[in-house]
Amino acid sequence: MSILQSLRNPESILRCQGVASAICSDALILPSSALGGVRRQFFTSSASQDHAAHSTTVLCVRKDGDVVMVADGQVTFGGSILKPNVRKTRKIGDKVIGGFAGATADAFTLFERLETKLEEHPGQLMRSAVELAKMWRMDKYLRRLDASLIVADKELSLQITGNGDVLEPHDGVLSIGSGSPYALAAARALMDIPDLDATEIAKRAMSIAADSCIYTNSNFTAMKIGGGDDNVKSIEL
Repeated sequence: MSILQSLRNPESILRCQGVASAICSDALILPSSALGGVRRQFFTSSASQDHAAHSTTVLCVRKDGDVVMVADGQVTFGGSILKPNVRKTRKIGDKVIGGFAGATADAFTLFERLETKLEEHPGQLMRSAVELAKMWRMDKYLRRLDASLIVADKELSLQITGNGDVLEPHDGVLSIGSGSPYALAAARALMDIPDLDATEIAKRAMSIAADSCIYTNSNFTAMKIGGGDDNVKSIEL
């Protein structure tokens, strides 16, 4: 069929109109009729919800029996800083610490569910985290929650995601958020220096992330497990 014949075809004209109207929107969604029944979605250069929600940095470092979790305090909405001193680390139960990236209300809901699981399975962080991941993945309400979590006790450090993943690091370092590539790389580079403990490694790595990521500031809050006991305590960096 020639181009002229195709333009005379009413069905082809409708397809062209559908594609043209879709181009004018923020998200380009091509009608399935124009793609042979296959639906395709493309996004423009505007920031996605995922990017905006996880604009932060949380780092967990484990070395020589000490565990330190550090987070920055910046809350960003689009191109604006809403608040510079939010606390993104918290104590879960008696002997577990956690940090989050994403929506605050969603993260606190998940922390409450994890705390419930820890009460059901005392001292079993891995089992509790797996149970939470299963619930988060399968529950029709929880699956809509937008956050990523890091939790740790004296023995384990774990990352929990809404995809059903429970990840344990091979080198004792975990990080989430937009600045996580910088914090993770810096912490791993510092791990082999004998004179640096977990606290100093976490501080230096987060400082590098704050200098590199525009969504991360230097208002750090930190929690620690170790130092001769298993109690959770807040520390100053």
